[in-house]
This record gives sequence, C-alpha cells and structure tokens, in this order.
Amino acid sequence: MTFLERTTDARKFRHWEGNMEADYIYTSGVAGERFFVALRDEGRLLASRCTACDLDYLPARLFCEDCFAELTESVEVPREGRVAAVSVARVDRTGVRLSLPQVWAFVTFRGIRGGLVHRLLVPPDRARAGLAVRPKLKPKGARVGAITDIEGFEPVGS
Repeated sequence: MTFLERTTDARKFRHWEGNMEADYIYTSGVAGERFFVALRDEGRLLASRCTACDLDYLPARLFCEDCFAELTESVEVPREGRVAAVSVARVDRTGVRLSLPQVWAFVTFRGIRGGLVHRLLVPPDRARAGLAVRPKLKPKGARVGAITDIEGFEPVGS
C-alpha cells in the first residue's frame, strides 16, 4: 500500500503490545557548559557574543542567528533584568492543585537578545510585566551547575 492509498480494513494495521524503553540524555553543549560553569563557580550569568553583528544571546549558543558566525566569546549578563511576561500556575503538570500558586516569568536583560524563563519570587498579585528583577542564587556550596542554581528572580530592592 502506498501513502496515497487508504485502508478501511483495520486488520491490515500492525501493532505490538508492550513497552519500548527510550532513554534520553540531553547535554547542555559547549555554550551551555560555559554558562553553567560560570553560574556554579562564579555566580555569573553569561551570554554568547557575536562580534560580527554586535549581538549578545541568552541562552548561550554556538552560532549567531543572523550571520551564522561561530560564537566563541562570552559577556556577563547585567545583574538587573525586566519581566517581559508573567504566568501564574495554580495546578502542577499532572493537574493537581498546588497549595500555593507559582509565578513564572520571562526575564529579559538590556542589550541581550533572548532571556530566561524562571520562577518569579513574588506573590501573584505583585507579578507584572516591567518589574525590575535580579536573580537569587543558591549559596555557592549548594550550586551544581544547573538552571536550578537560580532559585528564582526577586524584585530589585528586596
């Protein structure tokens, strides 16, 4: 049977009962490793810099989206960012109601293309676009080189 033919006989379909194991290992890559090592060891957020286009990217990446140049330089992301978008989660990913709502935000930084999605450490009624925030990091000894080394973003001045 070709792709253009249709069948109306369900017995012509094959299937197997049971489970198929599928293990995945996702690595952060070269640019991601630089980002997470700097976060873990120095408490700094790094963006990738394209010297040809004069653009900085977050999350870090290996190639410029505009000119496709290889990105070998990194720059420190400003400590202060702005909330670009907010979402309040009242149920978890399985549909179970949370005891306390969680606030999530897309945080952007001046001069950086892109940003980070992370927890916003404010009550839902204080969450708004335009809020000035900074990352709240775990203590140095508790960092493991993962995005969870950032506990969340808190308002500037708190």
